[in-house]
Amino acid sequence: MTEAAPLTRERMRDDIARLLRMPAGEIGDDDDLGDLGLDSMRAMALLQRWTEGGLQLDFAEMAERPSLAAWWAVAERAQG
Repeated sequence: MTEAAPLTRERMRDDIARLLRMPAGEIGDDDDLGDLGLDSMRAMALLQRWTEGGLQLDFAEMAERPSLAAWWAVAERAQG
């Protein structure tokens, strides 16, 4: 079994875009992901995917600021 590749900002953007069925380039760093259609169930599915890759991410912390920039800051800290 191979170790999961580290999460990158672009992979995070691509995962969100795929879930929202929109081009990744349309997701700005500071866009509110809820305004783009990301509901809590989809957000939890994304977090589960990323935690299965080895990251420890807190849903409550991510839900406070639902933007790519904020989520990336949390993921970056989690990757140490």
